[in-house]
Amino acid sequence: MIFGIPELDFHSYATWLELGLAVLTMISVFIISAPYGRHMRGGWGPEVNSRAGWIIMEFPTVLVFGGIYLLGDHKFDLVPLMLLSIWQFHYIRRTFIYPFLLRGQKGKTMPQSIALTAVVFNSLNAYVNARWISHLGIYTDDWLTHPAFIAGLVVFLTGWGINTWADRVLRDLRAPGETGYKIPRGGLYEYVTCPNYLGEIIEWFGWALATLSLPGLAFAIYTAANIGPRAGTNHAWYLEKFPDYPKKRKRLIPFIW
Repeated sequence: MIFGIPELDFHSYATWLELGLAVLTMISVFIISAPYGRHMRGGWGPEVNSRAGWIIMEFPTVLVFGGIYLLGDHKFDLVPLMLLSIWQFHYIRRTFIYPFLLRGQKGKTMPQSIALTAVVFNSLNAYVNARWISHLGIYTDDWLTHPAFIAGLVVFLTGWGINTWADRVLRDLRAPGETGYKIPRGGLYEYVTCPNYLGEIIEWFGWALATLSLPGLAFAIYTAANIGPRAGTNHAWYLEKFPDYPKKRKRLIPFIW
């Protein structure tokens, strides 16, 4: 029981809450660009160093997820351990390594409100997914040979590869100590403005397929709802800042949008 509610019901409510937040988030980020990165601006309250803010907002994806996972009855079963490894494979790097790879971050800040809002969502998402894979979901060992798991793992790794490659291209645009923005080129950057976002969306739809669960799907949908519209905002920013920006590039999906 959680707050007097049977946990299976509570978990279901939390999962549907995440899906509802996806709709609200998509609407809000289409209207207002989140004030961090190239879209940073004042008026959003106290600010924090951008690297510190990134670690603060991402730490629940590693620590809260791991803690909730360890409370599950199936925490030592083979498939939950494999799913835990897949999740942490992405988020340990994303939380504790990625922010220190970025260049040109000296003096950059982000609103504390953005970091704390992300903490709340990431904690919710950590509960929904970790509790499912280690306790509420049932995965026998033969799930590792199930077509859904195999296909999901392939999709996840494909998205991870795209995301990691695209981030490296952006990072390498700046020499050490250099700030400012340039037009990225090569590979998927010839087709879309934000292949890094595309890769991350692909990753989490791979997770949804590998877990074959509503919690996994809820996170994939939220990811698309959150960073999909931001790809459009970034695309408009490049077109405004760079007169020679390739007009044939799409925002997120090659040849489509």
